Amino acid sequence: MNKKVGIIEIKNMEFFAHHGCYEEERLKGNIFHVSLKIETDMTLASESDNIIDTVNYQTAYNIVKDEMMIPSNLLENVCFRILNALYDKMSDIQKATVKVSKLNPALGGKVEKTSVTQTK
Repeated sequence: MNKKVGIIEIKNMEFFAHHGCYEEERLKGNIFHVSLKIETDMTLASESDNIIDTVNYQTAYNIVKDEMMIPSNLLENVCFRILNALYDKMSDIQKATVKVSKLNPALGGKVEKTSVTQTK
């Protein structure tokens, strides 16, 4: 049986959260987007057509949502926690990449977003 390795993606999940280094950021909150790429062996799911044989999108979303609700100073820490939680709760992940973006960051000028991406 040949392995069918593939990538599952969830793009631009939107959350209102309280991340930031400055007290005003943590008090006021902001909108964040999170994108996720999960590399996994899809052999069994491709043949069985059964959700229990794959990485469940809903489970991944819920893990990201839970981690986004925990305030952090740095987006690096948010990415790190999301990746660790995914690996702790989902056994079929071979590789995962998470990107967390803060929309309209207060940098003193017009900036669409700042982002941090980590892979594990």
